[in-house]
Amino acid sequence: MDVNVSLLYPDSMTAEPRAGATRLTFDPIDAARAQWVENGWAGAADGMAAITSLMRAHQIVLARVEATLRPLGVTFARYEVLMLLWFSSRGSLPMKVIAARLQVHPTSVTNAVDRLEDAGLVTRSTHPDDRRAVIVALTRSGRELAERATAALNADVFERPDLPDDDLRDLFDVLSRLRRSAGDF
Repeated sequence: MDVNVSLLYPDSMTAEPRAGATRLTFDPIDAARAQWVENGWAGAADGMAAITSLMRAHQIVLARVEATLRPLGVTFARYEVLMLLWFSSRGSLPMKVIAARLQVHPTSVTNAVDRLEDAGLVTRSTHPDDRRAVIVALTRSGRELAERATAALNADVFERPDLPDDDLRDLFDVLSRLRRSAGDF
């Protein structure tokens, strides 16, 4: 198979096709898989294709999510913090708990909380029982934004994921097994 490598690995792996870009008539990841086999890496070909497809799908979905949230002035990372607080029984959680539940480094939570606090969407205070711990609480504005953002994401992304329900459940199951084997939970 003679494939132009520039088609397999374009300069820009943006999530959305560029304006005026020609839609490909083949799947470049499947073509790359064939190149893997042809070059003697058959044992890695399916793994490369699956991982590359997963990464490309992530780009596509993240672009849709960010485009939905951008008009509301919030990123997905900040939205996740808002929703975690929204779902908590008191509307507040220690920063350490936020990091653990979102499975991110505490610095990422600090950065998100800084931005959310600057926007008046959360407040930060010292834990009453442990001066070293910080409690993050959702404000009324934060709760309202979380609700608007959730309505927008449900309508624009989550209710229209471009896959049938059976495929969505299968995809979730497969990705859950991957996450479990990686020690995610």
